[in-house]
Amino acid sequence: MIESGQHRIDLTAGYFDPSEQTEIKMSKGKYVSGYAVGILFLDECWYPILPGNVANLTTYNFPVVLKVVDNCTQERIHRGDPALEQDIIRAAQELERYGAKAICAACGFFGNYQKAVAEAVNIPVFLSSVIQLPWISSGLKSSQKILMLTADAKGITDHVLDNCQALALKDRIVIKDLYHLPEFSAIVQSRGHFDNEQVKAEVLGALAEALEADPAIGAILLECSDLPPYAYAIQQYSQLPVYDFISMINWVHQSQSQKPYVGFI
Repeated sequence: MIESGQHRIDLTAGYFDPSEQTEIKMSKGKYVSGYAVGILFLDECWYPILPGNVANLTTYNFPVVLKVVDNCTQERIHRGDPALEQDIIRAAQELERYGAKAICAACGFFGNYQKAVAEAVNIPVFLSSVIQLPWISSGLKSSQKILMLTADAKGITDHVLDNCQALALKDRIVIKDLYHLPEFSAIVQSRGHFDNEQVKAEVLGALAEALEADPAIGAILLECSDLPPYAYAIQQYSQLPVYDFISMINWVHQSQSQKPYVGFI
């Protein structure tokens, strides 16, 4: 409620200006505040989480809250294990109770559960970077394609694409699998360490192969939440638009955290 004459604002969330005379409300059970996006992440992963990774908090210039989904391993989520659905829903509902205004995740294959989670909570849900495909395609020529760099091509199923409203774009997606690259595989195999420069070189090598094989590629989507640390290098090499989890999470955060514009006119 806002009564401009009395400068009274009842707030439960949103931008707070202490110079205003405000009455502030807080929903019961919501103790942690000051963030908009809650992020679900995998259980039992073991490898370096670099700046730029969805699960590295220095990636963001705003606060986020992370929530592990118990027993949600890479192997299970890559194949879209139906038994995970209720665990993911419960974790999402917990983030909502904590006060999250939107929910994202830290693996593209959370897209297997996008529709189910969106129906189970009362806040917006964007679990997979793959959700960006329809928006990306709308900015390209009809003859252009989108290159998807993925940690596991076998996981990019019709089910994932359908859950992310992207199945109609299947013919415009060029999938490049990174799963079997010698050093990148340390991530999917949870080996606990990797050579960062070698991973970058492998990713750029795969990128070069894809671009040479299909000159119709007009944009790049990074499916994997571990790939954003290399987004800059990918764009410098390709000179193409690059979309990833971070471009999506920034967009989601902005939608939930609008601030007044202040300046001169």
